Amino acid sequence: MQNLVTSHSSGLAPAQAALLIGPTGSGKTPLGELLEKRGWNSRQCRHFDFGAHLRKAADPSRAASMGLTSSEISVVLGCLEHGTLLENETFGIAAKILDSFVSNAINDPEELLILNGLPRHVSQAKMLVEHVTVHTLLVLECGADTVHDRIRLDSGGDRGHRDDDTKNAIQQRLDIYRRRTIPLIEHYQSMGARILRLPVGVSTSALQLLTDLENK
Repeated sequence: MQNLVTSHSSGLAPAQAALLIGPTGSGKTPLGELLEKRGWNSRQCRHFDFGAHLRKAADPSRAASMGLTSSEISVVLGCLEHGTLLENETFGIAAKILDSFVSNAINDPEELLILNGLPRHVSQAKMLVEHVTVHTLLVLECGADTVHDRIRLDSGGDRGHRDDDTKNAIQQRLDIYRRRTIPLIEHYQSMGARILRLPVGVSTSALQLLTDLENK
């Protein structure tokens, strides 16, 4: 594997990270939370759920601690309302949210950052290199029918609080994942990252995924 270390703009080495990707409902958040609880390969993990932090950023009292301006909060509200992604011109919002999390959560350079929801597309990945070093992709693989069944049954146990899981919204997120996120696999593979694929069924639990991961 080639050397993926990149200098951070602050002069410090960026946090080491593994990126969780998979279609909506595939179990990324439950797996990320379990990795934070149990660790992986004898390393402490810190789970960064970008979607959850983006929703927090819609609250001005929380957004202030992330360094977001009122105009940036408006962009966040628009993304949440329309289900759109942050593009190049608004990537600074994502960077502020991530940097705020890293500065508060990562206390040791040996801790592993588990990225969930960021980057979502290749342009974001290219901009992220000054902030984190992604050396592993954990790819949760399941089809659209499985996604719909998992969300309907709340197989991961993390959908009960979501009010945006309408049929149309789910399909929109699946389309964005196929067009924008899947190309991240080829991008990071070309950078020398390790790609670990984890098949997901309707009833697959986070514990099963972690067991599969530990056996790879």
